[in-house]
Amino acid sequence: MVKMGKDYYSVLGIEKGASEEEIRKAYRKQALRYHPDKNKSAGAEDKFKEIAEAYDVLSDPKKKDVYDRFGEEGLKGNPTSGGTNGTNGTSFNYTFHGDPHAMFAEFFGARNPFDHFFARNGAVDEDMDVDDPFAGFGMGGMGGMGGMGGFPRPYGPRPGGPMEKKKDPPVVHELRVTLEEVFSGCTKKMKISHRRLNLDRRTTRSEDKILTVEIRRGWKEGTKITFPREGDETPTNIPADVVFVVKDKPHAVFRRDGSDIVYSARISLRDALCGCMVTAPTLDGRTVTLTSQEVVKPGMKRRVAGEGLPLPKSPERRGDLVVEFDVHFPDKLSQSAREALSQALPAS
Repeated sequence: MVKMGKDYYSVLGIEKGASEEEIRKAYRKQALRYHPDKNKSAGAEDKFKEIAEAYDVLSDPKKKDVYDRFGEEGLKGNPTSGGTNGTNGTSFNYTFHGDPHAMFAEFFGARNPFDHFFARNGAVDEDMDVDDPFAGFGMGGMGGMGGMGGFPRPYGPRPGGPMEKKKDPPVVHELRVTLEEVFSGCTKKMKISHRRLNLDRRTTRSEDKILTVEIRRGWKEGTKITFPREGDETPTNIPADVVFVVKDKPHAVFRRDGSDIVYSARISLRDALCGCMVTAPTLDGRTVTLTSQEVVKPGMKRRVAGEGLPLPKSPERRGDLVVEFDVHFPDKLSQSAREALSQALPAS
């Protein structure tokens, strides 16, 4: 006669020969009933672990087959059962090393089932059908609606029930880009570190993640790129959004004015008065030449159409290159130069 040891079927409240679906439903109901977060009675933690072990065995066809034929002692390789438990004489040595809380979290897809499955004051309705999505609202099978006259319990957080999680404020980072990157578009790989919940939904771990930001041609400074819920995760919060804000890096040659780029061309006082030719660079490595025969006053600007940055909403079009003249005055003049200028320049 085979000694059964623990009766896993009894632990789950089902009969031997139960189907896979019946085993799943039984685990769901018993695990919810004895979860130590909600069941504060003495021995709930041990019962919760026993339920996890029973499900671990009965949900695995190989373990279940050995258990059905040889009982717990045969499953765990107890010598009193003969030392073997398979038709080919091989030994089976099972020990439950799992984390019942991790199994619970994995079973429910890392969700918190208590929001729907636990009634007022955190107690479990013993007769509740946990497969009915309306059961948590006292509306099993939609039967509690009273002819649409009203619900037995209102929607929303229940007194004594789980607190509603609130979303953390956004976590904002600057994303610095060069004018060349804005001109051509580029891809940025941003490494972040955030906290993530473990399967037990209580403890957290640090986790690195690479976020890919596609910088589109012509994006303006201040453009925001949002990655939803990539902030730290805790048992009591909804993770914050991570937001990157485009910020221009200082440029050695140009400064940005919207979709225009400004180039400062320094010329002498003589060139400003007598005419000059200026060569200005462009963002794509070319140069453009501007000729002036008129008097150039300090701060005067000349535009070269279509040589600026792409327009954000129409990147096939571009802003302008603005050449801003910076007239360099000499620090001193010789007496002869003073006399020559005095004769050449008008008095007013």
